[in-house]
Amino acid sequence: MIDRSAAAELLASDVVAFRVERDVIVAAGADVAEYLHGQVSQAVSPMAVGASAWTLLLEPQGRISAWMRMTRIDDETFWLDMDAGSGEGALARLERFKLRMAASFELSTQRMIAVRGPNADPAIASAGVVAQLNWPDTAGFDILGPDADVPAGVTEADAEVFDAVRISLQMPAMGREIGEKTIPAELGIVDLSTDFTKGCYVGQELVARVDSRGNNTPRTMRAVTVAADGNDPQLGALPAALFQGDTEVGQLTSAAALGDDVVGLASVKRAADLDQPMSLGTDGPVVTIAAE
Repeated sequence: MIDRSAAAELLASDVVAFRVERDVIVAAGADVAEYLHGQVSQAVSPMAVGASAWTLLLEPQGRISAWMRMTRIDDETFWLDMDAGSGEGALARLERFKLRMAASFELSTQRMIAVRGPNADPAIASAGVVAQLNWPDTAGFDILGPDADVPAGVTEADAEVFDAVRISLQMPAMGREIGEKTIPAELGIVDLSTDFTKGCYVGQELVARVDSRGNNTPRTMRAVTVAADGNDPQLGALPAALFQGDTEVGQLTSAAALGDDVVGLASVKRAADLDQPMSLGTDGPVVTIAAE
């Protein structure tokens, strides 16, 4: 197991693997593609076998029930994988509107081997379900299932480094950046997760309305850096309030060290001055909005 500095170097030049747990819902049945197509934000019916796509499962009012990835296994089977701990809510949401449809949903927690780096090639996976990553400007893939293992010859790093990679790529996590009141436009994942030509799905109205208005929301997820001064700052429990002077302007929702940097994600209020630093609490470490 390599440390975070070595992992940062390999991520830039070669390939690194991580062991992560994911909740997986196996969706199956003669009507499952039709049912999912009307429930999630991506176009399901046209997906080819073996293809993966990130999608939003929304409540009728447009709030996020789950952000997950769909992988089509065959004509009547999909694997829906999402952050550990979020599967039960997604399962309940999927079951809620299933009326007279030949579709079943089975939830389990599965091992995931996340493979990242410019030399990440899905051909090195020896067993399990290979899911395409599809993150912007990121090379990699994931292997899901009880038989998933680190491919031969690939160096492994721990889950804390994996979380730092997620944060540095501005990918939100359920229970961190995504809560029960979060709407998609706050997170910058609408384009990645939505097909605007597919037709109606549950929660579509809010997504379309906010998109038509330029995705201007009261809060927005931002990448930030936390002043480390040579040492990891004492962040305390997250989420933690961010201040400019005596005014609370947001919350730090995730933070982790990668290489020499402490990277984070924050939910920042529209009224905040993005050109000025913030602080964790009124007298904690300086937090700066990262350049886009």
